[in-house]
Amino acid sequence: MTNSVGYKGNDKLLFGIILGVLAFWLFAQTTLNINVDMAKDLNMDESMMNIAVSVTALFSGIFIVVFGGLADKIGRVKIIRIGFYFSIIGSLLVGLTPVGSASVSILILGRIFQGLSAAAIMPASLALIKSYWEEKDRQRAISLWSMGSWGGSGFAALFGGLMVNIGWRWIFFAAAAFSIIGLIMIKGTPESKAERKENHKSDYAGIITFMLAMIALQILVSKGAQLGFTSVAGIVLIAAIFLFSIMFFYIEKGKKGAFIDLKLFNNMIFTGATISNFLLNGTAGMLIVSLILLQVGGNLSAQEAGILTLGYAIAIVLFIRVGEKLLQRFGARKPMLWGSLIVGLAIILLMFTNVMTGTYKILAIIAYTLFGLGLAFYATPSTDAALSNLPENQTGAGSGIYKMASSLGAALGVATSAGVFAAFNVGKHVQWLEGVLTFVGREDNVVVREAATIALSVNLLMIIMAVLSIVITIPKSSGKAIN
Repeated sequence: MTNSVGYKGNDKLLFGIILGVLAFWLFAQTTLNINVDMAKDLNMDESMMNIAVSVTALFSGIFIVVFGGLADKIGRVKIIRIGFYFSIIGSLLVGLTPVGSASVSILILGRIFQGLSAAAIMPASLALIKSYWEEKDRQRAISLWSMGSWGGSGFAALFGGLMVNIGWRWIFFAAAAFSIIGLIMIKGTPESKAERKENHKSDYAGIITFMLAMIALQILVSKGAQLGFTSVAGIVLIAAIFLFSIMFFYIEKGKKGAFIDLKLFNNMIFTGATISNFLLNGTAGMLIVSLILLQVGGNLSAQEAGILTLGYAIAIVLFIRVGEKLLQRFGARKPMLWGSLIVGLAIILLMFTNVMTGTYKILAIIAYTLFGLGLAFYATPSTDAALSNLPENQTGAGSGIYKMASSLGAALGVATSAGVFAAFNVGKHVQWLEGVLTFVGREDNVVVREAATIALSVNLLMIIMAVLSIVITIPKSSGKAIN
């Protein structure tokens, strides 16, 4: 790596970077809980709000590999600075979204900028930590960075619920302020770049076709039920997904310097870990569905619903290192399976929407805590399985794809869950479900409760697929990569 000789990272730089991480994970992610209040204030359609919630993770996932490569080429500090600019612009656009015809376009544009901010700051900041910190100092820096990302995501729903009483717009004004402070704190940091090896041209064709396929898919799962899957718009979206996907695979196949190196998927362990990572992150959809249910069906405020997620935040922070210890003792396969099954149990508990609100609140507290515990068990073993089994010259590209899977999984998982929920929450009872579950208590919210159960079952299906992926591809004892 080509860096300033003798420069060592310091806490001012580290905490400046962490502010950028928090602007996304703690502030931008509050929309998983406060979307109900936002939609009411902006008079926005539910399906459009669902797109606004999930589009941030979508653009983060699409562009994280792009910005990671740019950071190596033109400088990590420069890309982090650009990420802060994106965060400030995006946060202010969201915070200043007007009520009226322009609300949808301004809100979604702001959320896209927030996603681009995360795509820029996340890979560039990790690379900078690897460059400017050594040994124990590096481990401390990575731990604090991880606390910002994992801890921020854990506390986002609770934080949003508490802040919404002040006004949801202030969440995003605060995010912009954090980003400005972070920008000031990294000022004067010498540039860091990767050593130049092969100078491939940017794969614009691959990026554009992939982006168009993902956006079409996102719109289809978010608004498909409303538009009609067999309508002209629905058929056009389905055709666009297939067309751009085929074009993408044709462009990327065997291409040097490809946006996504498809040869990496010849490694079955990497493939299985990446697929299960995509699916586990997709279960974030359980949060948006259950939190909407608690507010719309249970008449809880965003603050009351957010407080129920406290166990999720605490579990993921306390047990993330336990996943590391389980990896060291049992290898990757067992803790990945245990984590997935614990998340599956959490989803099953939330599917009992037929009970009284008081009982469901207790189930939600337990479920959210189990969700955090399961993700904590899964995270480190999965990352290790994905990357440690790749040759050294493929770990950079592999880590980019793995991180992309995390963001895209969250984006599509949230969009799919919210889309299914909206499709069944249309005032009509699901007759076959009433024969399975007996809904007690209020009758005026049964349709909402039925819709939530069906949407949560989609998340359970993701867990079943993740478990199958792990069982098929992750060996009981993983060997080292062959160079």
